[in-house]
Amino acid sequence: MAAADELAFHEFEEASNLVAETPDAATASGSDQLTPQGHVAVVVDSGGSYGAEEEAEESDRTALLQEEKQQPGFWTFGYYQSFFDVDTSQVLDRIRGSLLPRPGHNFVRHHLRNRPDLYGPFWICATLAFVLAVTGNLTLVLAQRRDPSIHYSPQFHKVTVAGVTIYCYVWLVPLALWGFLRWRKGVRERMGPYTFLETVCVYGYSLFVFIPTVVLWLIPVPWLQWLFGALALALSAATLVFTLWPVVREDTRLVAAVLLSTVVLLHALLAVGCKFYFFRPLPLEHLAPPLQASSLPPKLLLPPTPRAKAT
Repeated sequence: MAAADELAFHEFEEASNLVAETPDAATASGSDQLTPQGHVAVVVDSGGSYGAEEEAEESDRTALLQEEKQQPGFWTFGYYQSFFDVDTSQVLDRIRGSLLPRPGHNFVRHHLRNRPDLYGPFWICATLAFVLAVTGNLTLVLAQRRDPSIHYSPQFHKVTVAGVTIYCYVWLVPLALWGFLRWRKGVRERMGPYTFLETVCVYGYSLFVFIPTVVLWLIPVPWLQWLFGALALALSAATLVFTLWPVVREDTRLVAAVLLSTVVLLHALLAVGCKFYFFRPLPLEHLAPPLQASSLPPKLLLPPTPRAKAT
């Protein structure tokens, strides 16, 4: 009996040592013994791994759908819709950047960030054209109140002239500038010009400063009008020069100087042309004819003047 107890004790001790050395094997063997034959044991996790796998599958499915989705062509409305997808904060930030130019501050790099828009330039040009036409007519109205002899009639054609001028300038001048920079890129390989839409965007936002300036031109003081115009031209041209300088500085000094001078000159011609056309002095046909003295009747005889008698 003692021998049997001693043998059972040794077997129990060996089993304890085996469990301590290989706990996984013991757990697996216990699971196999507890699982009935013909059934499959299902291990239920806490649910975190299942949710993560589902999110991964959803993201893969979304990425696959985006890859399969074709980009719209440039002749479709969807292609241009992305250029109007901006919020108010972005537009205001770009307007502030155009009003406060400073050296070393690139408008394209710090404000556009490879996302040019057409929403801001479109409405800035439309507002500027409308304000030019309205203030040009208000100038004549105010002049008539100061001088009743002035004959005023509404000039609605100024709206068309202002709109055509502003929109042609914002599209045609950037197109010529972009084409020239693309051509110079082939000559100077280090030059990296902006895209056409980035150039249009810069020109559009640079015109914002002229909107309040045109309103201030209603003040009937010529030297003050020219002062406001010069300040607006300086701010607007500085935005263009500081933006274009990182691109043209890789070219020769002569080409860079001629190009920047041409940009500033065209900008000045636009400002001075608008000043002279919409706020020019009144032509002669708008003035009422002066009152003419009534002529005397032909049959009216004047009394003879008395002559001095000779002494």
